[in-house]
Amino acid sequence: MRLHHVQVACPPGGEDVARAFWSDGLGLVEVEKPPDLRARGGAWFRSPGGAEVHVGVEDPFVPARKAHPALLLDSVSALDETADRLGHLGFDVDRSQRDTFPGHVRFHVFDGHGNRVEVLAPAH
Repeated sequence: MRLHHVQVACPPGGEDVARAFWSDGLGLVEVEKPPDLRARGGAWFRSPGGAEVHVGVEDPFVPARKAHPALLLDSVSALDETADRLGHLGFDVDRSQRDTFPGHVRFHVFDGHGNRVEVLAPAH
């Protein structure tokens, strides 16, 4: 078994903010939603490894402040570059738990809607 996708939410009209975070910040590629699902709004993104993040519209919207997807990068240098890029784009990067997950280095970040996301890499 492997993960196909995770879903996070955004408020109505929040797709451009989601694109700035998931594409510009994290480097995922936006993929076209199936025709039957486009009317619902939202946007879908795919990682280089094939896992997807589906951003769905939720009304009323409440951000996920604790529950979160965790994305694994290949190296600490890629992790640091990603954190710096997100910070330069104005996203709230939290490095306070950098060395608290055994065998990994990580940071947490909140997307433009307040959803928590973890990004980590092997510590070696």
